[in-house]
Amino acid sequence: MILPIFQYGHPVLRKVGVDIAADYEGLRELIDNMYATMYKADGIGLAAPQVGHAIRLFVIDATPMGEDYPEVADFKRTFINAHILDYGPDTIETSEGCLSLPGISEPVRRSTSIRMRYMDENFVEHEETFSGYQAVVVQHEYDHTDGKMFIDHLGLLRRKLIRGKLSAISKGTVKVRYRVQLP
Repeated sequence: MILPIFQYGHPVLRKVGVDIAADYEGLRELIDNMYATMYKADGIGLAAPQVGHAIRLFVIDATPMGEDYPEVADFKRTFINAHILDYGPDTIETSEGCLSLPGISEPVRRSTSIRMRYMDENFVEHEETFSGYQAVVVQHEYDHTDGKMFIDHLGLLRRKLIRGKLSAISKGTVKVRYRVQLP
């Protein structure tokens, strides 16, 4: 089922997600629906808060970016109860966009490597290091589970310059090709 994507200004996007147990009601269906919703919206990642659930869950399928970033050519994962353990010292600035912030794309500086502990969709625990564009995509989705958005990484001047766009998103005047949930 295609779920509505919650847009900038909705309070659930600013809630810190909680860890969940393997018996979380409807988890398998939620994961399947998140992938379907992400694909329908032409996204490469989607976090549970973006579909109205303040839990620590996000899905990624960055394979469409594989031509530009070979390290994500087969990068499809489900992350449950993810927690970043370490950030590497080196950073990179890349342009980011978000399904909850349609029409906005801004340069964001992220660590080029992170070490993370998470559970997969079968609740098997993993501790893994992600590098390059994998690390960037994971950090973007992870932020959602901490109640953050990529615009929080922008300087004051850049935030002021996009204030009008943010207002339009929260009012629902920005046209998108996917289902949305306004604040």
